[in-house]
Amino acid sequence: MKALRNVIILIFGLFLLALAGCGKRAGEAGKAKEGMVFYRSLGAKIKGLDPVQASDVASNIVISQIYEPLLQYSYLERPYKVEPCLAAAMPTVSKDRLTYIFKIKKGVYFQNDPSFTATGGKGRELTARDFVYAFKRLADFKNQSTGWWIFNGRIRGLDEFRRISRQEKGKTNYNLEVAGLKALDRYTLQIKLKKPYPQLLYVLTMSYTAAVPREAVEYYGEEFLNHPVGTGPFKLKDWIRGSKIILVRNPKFRKEFYPAVGEKGDKELGLLDDAGKRIPFLDRIEISIILEEQPMWLEFINGQLDISGIPKDNFDSAIGADRNLTPEMKAKGIKLWKRPLLQINYIAFNMDDPLFTHNKLLRQAISLAYNEKRVIKMFNNRLIPAVGPIPPGIKGYEKGEVNPYRKFDLGKAKKLLAKAGYPAGKDREGKQLKLTYEAAGTDITTRQRADLFVDDMKRLGIEVDVVYNTWPSFLGKIRKRQAQIFGLAWGADYPDPDNFMNLF
Repeated sequence: MKALRNVIILIFGLFLLALAGCGKRAGEAGKAKEGMVFYRSLGAKIKGLDPVQASDVASNIVISQIYEPLLQYSYLERPYKVEPCLAAAMPTVSKDRLTYIFKIKKGVYFQNDPSFTATGGKGRELTARDFVYAFKRLADFKNQSTGWWIFNGRIRGLDEFRRISRQEKGKTNYNLEVAGLKALDRYTLQIKLKKPYPQLLYVLTMSYTAAVPREAVEYYGEEFLNHPVGTGPFKLKDWIRGSKIILVRNPKFRKEFYPAVGEKGDKELGLLDDAGKRIPFLDRIEISIILEEQPMWLEFINGQLDISGIPKDNFDSAIGADRNLTPEMKAKGIKLWKRPLLQINYIAFNMDDPLFTHNKLLRQAISLAYNEKRVIKMFNNRLIPAVGPIPPGIKGYEKGEVNPYRKFDLGKAKKLLAKAGYPAGKDREGKQLKLTYEAAGTDITTRQRADLFVDDMKRLGIEVDVVYNTWPSFLGKIRKRQAQIFGLAWGADYPDPDNFMNLF
């Protein structure tokens, strides 16, 4: 049994990915027999809980409660500010900006786990060597980490380690020295770069770089992704595949405290009422995997979830003409939070596909035929038209004229399609041009959005077949470059334009 109180809706979805974890308060929760419990949902299945595969939002939300990196973001401060997490302080940096030295917090322990055979299952103390090992795991070619890009070409000797791991048969030798990664002593980590890397402190907040105990990886082998062992505020208690994940408070979590500094207005909103109190406040987090928005919304309205985004089909029943909560929603004790996401949504071409590789005119025609206004309307006018790859809120965003091939112009699109060799959507032999669109999900909203794209292309003269995928299978196709056209979103890993330009 639990009571629904102080519920928060995020009108634009979840908080920025990088802000989750490292002992942060998850939100208000209902009281239950298990203590203070927070109930939430995820709209995608979790593929695994290994930090080196922490590429998607859903997995990261869970991983970041169990594992911790060197640095984190000051939770309430804006603009975004990096601060120590497992580091004892911000690093000392050489004048040439090539050497970073981190002092590691003393008295931080991994959770108890059978993999610590030398101590009878008691979690041992964190050391600098754990980060050396974790960074090597990220570089290990055999792990096929989606996060290698953050260190690729950056750290002295790490690219060579990756090359050797690719060439070697069998297990990778983690005892190989890497010139740019040294544990100078038990609590001192040295990182040496090939060239200045202004975004290094940002990437060291990411789950990819979280401390991982070697004992657990070697003990569980291929099953390590199902047996997370971290230093964070929570640990995995139960995982019912495709259904529910239960996290419980990690009794070995060190003393950390709720932030005392925020941005203007936080005090009035009550966000600093708990300043200085020990965290986490929660005893348990129950995460339900709910792939469809309507069942998720019903559970929220019925008091089974403590947080929810607003599905587009329920927007008018929750939000009034003044763009605030309706009286009925306020009467339930629900609170509304409005925050823009540092995210872009886009439709992409597979440039390895011969159809697109050398046919710029075709790509331009498809872009001109895409009517984004219909998509914005479908989402209750909560979306902002993109003017480039950098979203509002990130330095480098420039509001102004968009690329001329980003404006909807069906007439011009048809002319370019003809110049591309497909007048009226057919080639010289009269064969119909057909494309395949890969959708990242099977829910109603994803289907409706795909339908809009199909209709846009039909008006242009192109037929489109839609393939609906589970999230893991979709990511697999993208990684193997097997998707022809696909829709995807990129949420900022860190608040720097470099993160969005990396897409190219």
